[in-house]
Order: sequence, then C-alpha cells, then structure tokens
Amino acid sequence: MIKKGIKTYFPSQAVSDVEKMSLEYGSRVGSAIEHEWFNKNDNSNRYNTYKQSFHSLRLYSRGEQSIKKYKDELSINGDLSYLNLDWKPVPIIPKFVDIVVNGMADRSYDIKAYSQDPAAIKERTDYVSNIVSDMQAKGFNDQVASQFGIDMYKTDQTKLPETSEELELHMQLDYKQSIEIAEEEAINSIFDKNKYEYLSKRVNNDLVVLGIGAVKNSFNKSEGIKIDYVDPANLVYSYTDSPYFDDIYYVGEVKQVYANELKKEFPEITDEELEQYITSSSSYSNKTSYNKKNDENNSISILYFEYKTYMSEVYKVKKTSTGGSRAIKKDSSFNPPKNEDFEKVERVIEVVYEGAKILGSGYDKILKWELKKNMIRPKADTTKAVMSYSICAPKMYEGRIESLVGRITGFADMIQITHLKLQQVMSKMVPDGVYLDADALAEIDLGNGTNYNPAEALNMFFQTGSVIGRSMTQDGDMNRGNRPIQELNTSSKGGKIQSLIQTYNYYLQMMRDVTGLNEARDGSMPDKNALVGIQKLAAANSNTATRHLLQSSLYITLSTAECIAMRISDVIEYSPTRESFIKSLGKFNVGTLEEMASLHLHDFGIFLELAPDEEEKQRLENNIQMALQQNSINLEDAIDVREVRNIKLANQLLKIRRKKKQVLDQQIAQQNIQAQAQANAAASERAAAAEMQKQQALAQTESQMLQVKSQLEMQKLEREAQLKKELMEIEFNMNLQLRQAESNVLKERERQKEDRKDERTKIQATQQSELIDQRKKDKAPKNFESAGFDNLEGFGLEQFEPR
Repeated sequence: MIKKGIKTYFPSQAVSDVEKMSLEYGSRVGSAIEHEWFNKNDNSNRYNTYKQSFHSLRLYSRGEQSIKKYKDELSINGDLSYLNLDWKPVPIIPKFVDIVVNGMADRSYDIKAYSQDPAAIKERTDYVSNIVSDMQAKGFNDQVASQFGIDMYKTDQTKLPETSEELELHMQLDYKQSIEIAEEEAINSIFDKNKYEYLSKRVNNDLVVLGIGAVKNSFNKSEGIKIDYVDPANLVYSYTDSPYFDDIYYVGEVKQVYANELKKEFPEITDEELEQYITSSSSYSNKTSYNKKNDENNSISILYFEYKTYMSEVYKVKKTSTGGSRAIKKDSSFNPPKNEDFEKVERVIEVVYEGAKILGSGYDKILKWELKKNMIRPKADTTKAVMSYSICAPKMYEGRIESLVGRITGFADMIQITHLKLQQVMSKMVPDGVYLDADALAEIDLGNGTNYNPAEALNMFFQTGSVIGRSMTQDGDMNRGNRPIQELNTSSKGGKIQSLIQTYNYYLQMMRDVTGLNEARDGSMPDKNALVGIQKLAAANSNTATRHLLQSSLYITLSTAECIAMRISDVIEYSPTRESFIKSLGKFNVGTLEEMASLHLHDFGIFLELAPDEEEKQRLENNIQMALQQNSINLEDAIDVREVRNIKLANQLLKIRRKKKQVLDQQIAQQNIQAQAQANAAASERAAAAEMQKQQALAQTESQMLQVKSQLEMQKLEREAQLKKELMEIEFNMNLQLRQAESNVLKERERQKEDRKDERTKIQATQQSELIDQRKKDKAPKNFESAGFDNLEGFGLEQFEPR
C-alpha cells in the first residue's frame, strides 16, 4: 500500500518498484506537486505569485508597466480631471535590458568535446609517447635520413615540438582526435537544426528580466533530438537553494493544450471526460488566472512533469553446469533463500518518471505516468539519471529569485513620477509679462500737447526696450510711478524644472549604480576629457558587474550540450532511426560518417571555449604590438597568435614564439659573429695568400727568366749541335755521295770492262764462227777491222782516253 510521506504530500519512496510504476503512485505525485504550487484554497498560490511577478517584470522590461500607480500618486481623491498628461511610461529599463542581452549575445563560443574513455586516452597517450620519442631521437633520425634516406620519425617532422612547453601547447591547439571532431559536429548540427542561437536569446532575456532561464531537451522518432524553450513563468520544481537546480527531484511545466490536441495525445480519453476537463480546467484557470488566452474555453491547463526516484535492479546469478555463471533479471520483490547454486545481486539506480496531469480536474486522475523513455545517463556513472531540463537562477537565495530588472523597478517608478511632475510643472508655466502704470503715463507730457498713451508706450518698450518716465509730478511732488512699465518675472518655475531634472538624473544614476551599467557601457554620456583607456576600464568594470548573467547563460548551454551528447550516444546505440540520424548529422562532412557510427563507444567531456571580449582582445593585441615593435616575433607569429581564440593559450603561444625568436636571433647573431670571424680569417688568408702568390709570382718569374735563359742556352747549344749535326750529315752525305760516285765509277768501269770483254768475246766468237764458216765453205778471207768509227752502237772509246 502507498503510504503518505512524513510532513509532505508526496508518497513514500521506500516502496517497491512495482508500486512506483502504478498509476495510483503517479496520481499521488501529481497531486502533491499541484498542492505545492496550485493550492486552490489560496488565491495567492506559489504558481500565481511567480507568474504575476514575472509578468510584471516583463512589462517593465518592455516599458509597458501599469500606469495605475502613477495616476493614484498624482490624483486627488481619484480625480484626474485637472491633469492633462502623457501617461506613457518612459522606456528606461528596456535600454538597460537590451544592453545586457545584446552584450551576452556578442560573446561567441565554441563547443569542444574531449574524449575520456580508455580507448581514446590510450590513443592520445600513444601519440604523446611517439612525439616524445621523436623529440629525444631527433638527432639520430636526422642522421639516418641523411645517410640512408630512411624516415625514422613516427609523427610529422614539420610539427615536432622542441620543448615540453611546446608539446603541451601542441596538444591543446593542434591535436584533435577524429572522434572528437565528429562529436562536436554532431552537437553543433543539432544546435543549428533547433535554431539554438535564437532560442538562447530568449533565455538570456529571461535571465536578465526574470532572473531565471530554462531549456528542455527531448527525443522523438519523428523529429529526432529537440531543444525547446521553457517559459519560467510556467515552470514548477521542488524546493532548492542551488542556483543550478542540481538537487531537485521533480520539475515540470504548465501548458495550455487545446482539446483536439489533448485528444490526439491521449486517445483513451472519452468525449465526456474531455468535456468535463474543459469545464473544470476553465473554471480553475479563471480563478487562479492561469490561462490568458482569448479562446480559454477550448484549452486545458496540463501539468507535464518529471519525477526522480530510485529503483532496484535485481539479478539472479545462477551457476551453470560448465562452471560459468548466468544472470537472470528479477523484480525488486525477489528474495530467494540461501542456495549454493544461485545468489541475489542488486544495485540501486536513479530513474525518472514522467507524468501529465490536468490541473483543477477536481480529482487525482493522472493522464500519464510511466518510466521515462530515452533516459539520460552519464557513461561515467550509469546509476545516475539526468532530467531533461537545464535551469539556472544565478541570484537565488532560500528559493527566492532576484533579477536585474527587479532591482531597478522602484527607480523606474520614481523616474516616471518625476517625468509626470515635470509635465505638470511645464503645463502651469506662463511667459514673462509687463506691468503698465496708467496713472504714471498720465503724468507724462510729450511736449507736443499730447500725453503718453499705453499703446505708444508698449510699442516703444517692445521695439526699443526704452520707456519714458517722470521723477516729479506736475505739482512738483515726487512721482512714485516714475517707471510706468515694469517687467513681470514669472520664471520661478525654472527652479522647479531644474530640481526635477536633477531628481530624474539622480534616479537614473541610481539605476546605473544598482545594475553596474555605467555610461561607458552604454555610451550615452562619454566624458570628453577621459582617456580612452579609462573609458574601456569603466566598460570592463560594468561587464564584471553582469558577468554572472553571462555565466548562467553559458551554464545552460553547456548543460544542454552535455545532455545532447548523451542523447546522441543513446540514439546511435539503441534507436531504430540510427541510420537516418547519422546521415542527417553527417551531411555536412561525409568523412565523419564512419566516426559518428562509433560515437556511442566513447565517453566525452563537453566544455565551452569562450571567445575573448574586446578588452581581452585589446590586451592581447597590445602584447602582440609590443612584441612586434621589439622585434621579438615575426609577422607570421602574430597572425598565428591572433587566430587562437583562447586568450590563455594565445599568450602561451606568444611566449613560446618569443623564446624561439630569441633563440633564433641568438643563433643568427652567433652565426653572424662566426661568419664575420670567418670573413676576417678569410681576408687574412686571402692577404697572406696574395702576398704568397706575389712572392710565388716573383719567384716564378725569376725562375721562368732563368728557365728561359737556360732554355735559350740549351736551344743555342741544341741549335749548334743541330747545325753541327746537319753539317756532319751534309758532310757525311756528301762523302757518301762521293763514295757512291767513286763506287759507281768503279762499278761502271768494271761493267764497261766486262762489257768490252763480253763484246770482244762476242766478236771473237763471231769471227771464230765466220772463220769456221770460211774454212768449211772455203770462202775468201774477211777483214774484221772497224769501218771508220771507234764506237759500238754509239758508245765511244774516247772517254777512256787518258786525261
């Protein structure tokens, strides 16, 4: 049986899980929430109080607050017939609201994901180890590459850090795992799809005007992951002192739902019940002023809420015949006796139930009560459950919410009253006039027989500013009306107007002091004598005064991003729409599709990297300009530093680049010194070499002269020898020729001797033949002497004569 909790309308949580799932339990929870916020016995219930207060603040923020209080202030017994004033409120507060809200919107941010699961940590650790290994073996790797052409580096050599500081900065700026990029793109895609940029402006406006902002995230198969704006005026939640609402156990919101929409959402409702709900809810909303719609007779006030409790997960662990174990899930009532074959294993986890209840229905029937589907659980601790609402109220104390607009509504009222008083004083002001003494004019004789009449006196006074008067009367007495025309000064209202303007400025300054929004922040009254740096310092102080609002907005964004990250993991792991969801997210970058398919295997830490404000940018730019003027960095370094959005990392990068530039400059200076020394040494060497070359040239010249002389001498001797040789050859040839001639002569002589001998022999033989022939034939004797010449065939014997 469900028991009522002690000193609370909520049912006890120390009941079984089966009982918690029952509609009766959910009805008790819904009734308890309704009793806390919508107590029908008290018209000033908690919900109505917050709603009316938020409505009033919103009117002030728009400059549309009620003017009834101002009329009551200026009326006399409720009579306003004598006042002809412009009652329209002075829009002072909207200006302050716009300044803060637009300033919050100007601070851009990037959503960053940091993978913190074991696989990602191992990958990151291995990457760092490889870099450290390459840093330590850089000299060896370079030597191997130069000698053998083998690349021994495990990472990109061009991005290899040189020091541990550079390594740390490299890991923060340049290293990003692909799974982290995929997660960031997925979150940004969902934010863009839900137009979170515009939704956050409404939340920022609520934080400034109401002091509280809320966002809800959900998932459905048709639209996927949704991010919805929640009106704080319709929000209900359990009591908390935390500005971040992290300890609430129920939260919900009131929605006005049309009857046809309610029938579509809960088709089990009969027409009779629907008519009854419309009637009871309409009466209830008229009494408590929940519903402000014109067609309230056709709408129903529905409370949608989430309730956090706990449930037990019970398992029966049974030993199998093979020696293993098998776990079987049981309900919380499972309580077996002790047995060696199985045992009971139990753990307690947080769960969230969601319900829907009609307000003012007159009974405890609940439309919906079930265990929440797609429950958000952090991977780091799956026993915890996270509600769908992200809420923040930065100035909450003991459940009371304070807002920036709430601080200045009293001063805005005083400014409005001062403005009305100023109108009232101005309406009663009259121009300055003149006093005309007719008796004094009668005493004045113009000398032409006529008296000074009022028309001529006024014409002269208004045209020339002069007036004619008499100090004595015609009877010789003192004339008391010696100045017939006198000015009437009615400017006493000017002092009142000046006083009212001072009062107006006083309350305006009080608004600035209370909110911290000074003149430098809104630029309304900059001091012409103030330096630019002082103006910026004043604006920075104003930003500090409203920083809690920016931090609250960022907290809501961060909390929503964390919930979205967990929902993405659940959708990819469990949802049947997994493929279409991945494709819808991966349409911006096809390369991340594979990574997105494994997002559910990783655990991510989500954080926001806030872009620097103008003051921080200016400080960084001053540092960059100073470094450039001192030639501590190069222009490329300045460009790289400006591209870093994180100011802390940008300054670290600037310091590292300065150190590297100093080391590089020192190396260049040392190289220049070495180059100069080498140049000097080379110059000395060149001078010595030149002198040596000179001496060598002289010696070489002298040597060459001696060599030339020697060569000439040798050539002379060689020439003489050649001549002698030629003479000897000529002599030899001549002697040879003589010898040959003598030999030829002798040979010729011998030849001739032989020829003569042969000739004689022939002659003798011829003669002998002829003699023989003569004897044989008995011829007459023949004479063998010459016939008158002594040569034989032209060969004379005269050459053989003695000389």
